[in-house]
Formats: sequence, structure tokens, C-alpha cells
Amino acid sequence: MKERPLVAKLVSDIRLPRMFKVRQKFSREHINKEEIPDIIFKLLSEEKFASRIKPGMSIAITAGSRGIANVALITKSIADFVKSRGASPFVVPAMGSHGGATAEGQREILTGYGITEEYIGCPIVSSMEVVKIGVNDEGGDVFIDKHAAEAGGIIVSCRIKPHTSFRGPYESGIMKMMAIGLGKQHGAEVCHSQGYRNMAKNIPFFGRCILKNAPVLFAVPVIENAFDETHGIYAVAAEDVETEEPKLLKEAFSLMPRILVDSCDVLVVDQIGKNFSGTGMDPNVTGTFISPYVTGGIKSQRVVVLDLSEESHGNAIGIGCATVTTKRLSAKIDYSKMYPNVITSTTIEEARVPMTMESDEDAIRLAVKTCSEIDKANPRIVRIPNSLHIEHIMLSEAYLEEARANDRLEIESAPEYMKFNEEGDLF
Repeated sequence: MKERPLVAKLVSDIRLPRMFKVRQKFSREHINKEEIPDIIFKLLSEEKFASRIKPGMSIAITAGSRGIANVALITKSIADFVKSRGASPFVVPAMGSHGGATAEGQREILTGYGITEEYIGCPIVSSMEVVKIGVNDEGGDVFIDKHAAEAGGIIVSCRIKPHTSFRGPYESGIMKMMAIGLGKQHGAEVCHSQGYRNMAKNIPFFGRCILKNAPVLFAVPVIENAFDETHGIYAVAAEDVETEEPKLLKEAFSLMPRILVDSCDVLVVDQIGKNFSGTGMDPNVTGTFISPYVTGGIKSQRVVVLDLSEESHGNAIGIGCATVTTKRLSAKIDYSKMYPNVITSTTIEEARVPMTMESDEDAIRLAVKTCSEIDKANPRIVRIPNSLHIEHIMLSEAYLEEARANDRLEIESAPEYMKFNEEGDLF
């Protein structure tokens, strides 16, 4: 038998508890996928929006790096409407420095979401070239994608949701998509340069300048429910963005999922990735905030991250928010994809690789062993698949009575020990 590493031996005295599955109950109201094209066509057929698209116009449609539900179909539906008005649409990656801050990397991200020229039915123009379009209220230069700036019009397609590092009336949404997404690496770096303390101020400063000086026609934002499903699709005219986006953000906050126990000793996250959150795992769920300007999520002593999603293309941003990880995950990291992201955002802490263990089992044992002032014979462990899909989660036996008393938790299985293969990884 292969000799176990010394570090693994040092945690071998920890006996992991039995776990049981629960279903967390959240509102499931959503839009069926087949309804999306008709909804978008009906929204944009209103004179307020349709009249802005003239025959022969070149129209840029933004597409970001987030794993938005139905994003390819939404993008295609917008493009189809533009074509129905006699105009010529093209898709512009609007994702700041993501994709390794390269045109090829950003196109690759869109391909992973099904946004291809063949499916959307129009060109994808991916470039990192930007042009200055004006100055903001503080006199700072504002840049956006060159091709979008030169188009006859821009349609901002995006998702509105709470941000992971700051709070304000505009978080992840229309204003940020313009200021940071369309700004590409250069614009994103400028916007981030004053840190997250000033982000709530800078996002609208940059966004207002773009609305004033770039050919933005309107936005088509979506809001999702707790199950990563399309809950609402909206059309917002350029002149209404400043007043309407904060209202939509409040709605998005009300639909956010969360872990329905307040604290744990150890949080185990099966996967992190850019398709789950811009920060790999959404701290609004996991409580793993790098920024001191926002709070929320579950409270834990230790966070174990086991794997990285394929959709993340090696960008393991957020790994620095964990206290323990695995060699399986660390072997998947592409630093050329991760480092440009954190350099641009200035949150380099998110790229620090934590203590790394050979297997899932040893990683979880290490986390339990190094917790202080807990019952190590009966630790409180929460396990989630990722920070986006948390309807079904695992709780350790210490939560059994609490789960039985919570009418928003449905117990789905009897407690049983976690099953590991010969290498010590979870089945």
C-alpha cells in the first residue's frame, strides 16, 4: 500500500460526520425558455424601442462572461429583432479583462455559452481595442470598445444582480456592463483603480458618460430566480437607465438564494468557477468576501473548495477566498487567465492558492481539525455543489433537529457517511 503523506497522517484522526441531504425552498417563478423569443420581440416592438433601430444601422449587442441562464437564446432573440427592423447586428464581448484579457479568450468564453456566429446568426466582433468617448463627472477619461463606439447603436444585454464586493444603487447590471464590460481591460482597470470603496460612485460616473456620449439605444436586462432561471426580462431606454436600474436591483436582491442555516464550522464547495460567479463563488451565498465594504452569506471558520469548473477555462479566481483546496483543483489553474482578471480588479487576494491537500477527504479533515472551539466529534459541516445551485445541499448530522424545525428545509435523505474512492475523492 502506498505510504500516505505526512500531512495526511496528521489529520487522519478526524472522523468525518454523517451527512444528510436537504432541499431548500425558494420561489420558482420563472419564464419558460420557449417563451423568451416572443417576450423579447413584444418588448422591443414598443415604439419607444423599435423606432430607435433604423434600416441599415449597424447595431452592437453586448454579451458578458457570466453564466446567465438562456444567454445564447436571449442574445439571438435580440439579434433577430434587430434584423427584423432591417438593421445589421453584431455581438461584442463586454467582459472587461476576462478571458485572459485577449480577444481570442473572450470569444472562447462566448463559445462556451453557445454564443457563436452560427447560432446567433450575426458576426461576433471580439477586440480589446478601445476609444475614448468622453470624460466623467470628475474629469476622468472614459473608454469603450472601439467597434461598439463606431456602431450606429448599442443594445446592452446583461443580468442585474447584487455585486460581490460593494453595495450601491448600481451593482452588477446595466451601468457596470457599460463601464467595465464595454470598457474592456483598459476601461475596467481605470474604473477599478480607486478600489471597491469608490466603486459605487465610479460605476454611475462612467455609466452616465457612456450614456451621454456613446450610441446606447436601450438595455435588455434579465433577473434570475434562486434556481438560475430567467425570472424577468425587461427593456429600459437609455434615458431611463439611471432611474430604473436601482428598482430592478431591489427585485434581484429579493430573489437571491442563500444557505438557510446561519453558520457552520466548515463550508465545503464542490466547484468554483466564472460560470457560477464573477468571483468564482458568490460571497453573497458563501460569506467569503474579500472586500470590507459588503457583508452577508453564511458564517464559517473554514471554507474547503474541491474543484474548478471546465467552463471557467482555468480561471480559478476566488480560490483565495478558500482556506483549503485540493491538488486536483490547483492542477487546473491557468494563471494566464486568472492573473489579468485580479490585476485589473485589484483584488489580488482572490488569486492566492490556499493550503493544498492530496484528496477531498484530507482537505475536509484538515478544515475540521484546524477549527477552534467546536465539537470535533460532531462538527457542523455544510456542503454545496457551487454557489449558484443551492436548492439541494448537504448538512452534517449536527443540523438534524434544526432542519426538522425549519419549514423551508425539506429533509431528503437519512444521514450517511460521505463516500470516497480509493484516492480519497468524493464520488
